[in-house]
Amino acid sequence: MFALSVSGTPALGAQSPAQSIQPGPVVAAGPAEPGSNLTVYLLTFGWGDAVWERFGHNAIWIKDRGRGTDVTYNWGMFDFNQPHFLSRFLSGDTRYWMEAIDLNSMVAYYRQHNRSILAQELNLSPAQRLKLQQFVEWNALPQNKFYRYDYYRDNCSTRLRDAIDHALSGQLQLATVSRTTTGTYRWHTQRLLQESIPLYTGVTLALGHPADKPLSVWEEMFLPVRMANDFRTISIPDTSGTKIPLVRSESAIFTAGRQPEPAGPPNFLPLYVAVGILVAATMIILVRSAEGGHRLAFFAATAIATLWSFVAGLAGTALVIAWLFTKHYFMGRNENLMHFDPLSLALVVLIPLSLYGLRGMSRARKLSGFVAALSLFGFVLQGIPFFDQKNGEIIALALPINLAVWWTVHRLAYYKRTSLPSSAAL
Repeated sequence: MFALSVSGTPALGAQSPAQSIQPGPVVAAGPAEPGSNLTVYLLTFGWGDAVWERFGHNAIWIKDRGRGTDVTYNWGMFDFNQPHFLSRFLSGDTRYWMEAIDLNSMVAYYRQHNRSILAQELNLSPAQRLKLQQFVEWNALPQNKFYRYDYYRDNCSTRLRDAIDHALSGQLQLATVSRTTTGTYRWHTQRLLQESIPLYTGVTLALGHPADKPLSVWEEMFLPVRMANDFRTISIPDTSGTKIPLVRSESAIFTAGRQPEPAGPPNFLPLYVAVGILVAATMIILVRSAEGGHRLAFFAATAIATLWSFVAGLAGTALVIAWLFTKHYFMGRNENLMHFDPLSLALVVLIPLSLYGLRGMSRARKLSGFVAALSLFGFVLQGIPFFDQKNGEIIALALPINLAVWWTVHRLAYYKRTSLPSSAAL
């Protein structure tokens, strides 16, 4: 734990000796200003191991000396066992709630999970502290505590930010909304998820154009650790209009034995280029071998083209559904649809049917050609401002494979038609 700072009583004016020996009337102390018995802290918890812990967490801690209580208020409560949790999560209608928790229980939990705890005392006036306490106690009531969670615009950190801004009568937003940062929602997400390449790939694929919007300091506070850092740079007017630091003091309650958050996202582009070229090259080699009469190579090339079409088509269908039929705003306007095309699902049927049964060959060649052309078009569009989604890694992965699928279908269909009249034996 750490020591709490206690403000002293203002000194009285000096008295002369003559005055000091004269008895005088007893002056009763005036009533304390409402809220002067409160101390408000921003608690910030570092990142953890689980996916939902990678972005950190925070809470408001209010020490009430009048009641003798230390209560934390956090907006990050959810339960996997809630009715319809999975369907709500997939549709973007996840239900979170705010809850008041005793400080000792809160600290014990995060110490147990090896997550750093930073406390920052906020430089609020007594009236502002009281206003904040009244708001969070109202918010914690059963009829008020639930809200629809949005992972960027309405999460546990932005709710806390808004509560403090409410106490400050909008001064926090005023001080931060016009200050821009170098980050975006995608940039921060990739930064914090880089330890899991499958998860990193899935999120990079799912996020659309809105995730590349430059963030203000106000918007960046969706991240608890960034909020704590930003609070150190913010000044607010006091009751006399004089600018004072928002953070009066800070102290580390617990320092975790883990690496700090990565400062920036990784450079995975060479990895995606290598994987895309490797898969495409494998298909080309197998096609060349199949043209030389190797039946196993013919089967393998067909299988890879079909499998990729299934993965790309399924992913593209999920992107369309997320964009048009869910509340996942940041999955909208997704240019990755030009590289993971829902039409590829039709190739899952057309490729085997055309190469083994000589049916639908023309459709397979045209459709695979269209999918490849659309992917190439998506790459060329990167030079146009409206089409500037940061999806270079997805393009690097998908474009070579989409081109190779078209080439595979084209070459093997030609080979089957001209060289293997008894193809049914295959």
